[in-house]
Amino acid sequence: MNKLKLIIATFGINRIFPKTVDNNYKGYNITLWVFMLLAIVSTVRSMIHFLALDGGAGSIAGLDLSKGAENIIFTFSLWGLSQLIYAFIQLLIAFRYRMLIPLFYLILFFETLGRMAIGQMKPPVLLHGIPPGGIANYITLPLSIIMFILSVKTRKKENI
Repeated sequence: MNKLKLIIATFGINRIFPKTVDNNYKGYNITLWVFMLLAIVSTVRSMIHFLALDGGAGSIAGLDLSKGAENIIFTFSLWGLSQLIYAFIQLLIAFRYRMLIPLFYLILFFETLGRMAIGQMKPPVLLHGIPPGGIANYITLPLSIIMFILSVKTRKKENI
């Protein structure tokens, strides 16, 4: 039981699930800047999936669209809409509800880990190399955990 209390104290369960949500963020400023950058990247990629004629399925991800192309494109467009909503929530948190930054780094970690696991369990048939998102996962996964740890730690003084 003492180990559980130590873990909870270390990661500050109240920092992950705050009782009140406001802009009073005590984590390291670098986590806020990285969070904003991730929100911008999410916005751009969502707009590509949402607006590209092929939803980015063939032109970016390299999926073979020769069979069932309409359904694949439709799915990528839906995914783009989901990413756009996610990006909007990220921006809302970055500018208004910064107390939720630690929670969203955890969500980002598990979402990335889940996508990587699905890619291993159900590998896609690609026409060319690994899509950009597949490469970005190897950056996002460790980055999200490092930013999470920094976001739950209280900064000692003003930092970048």
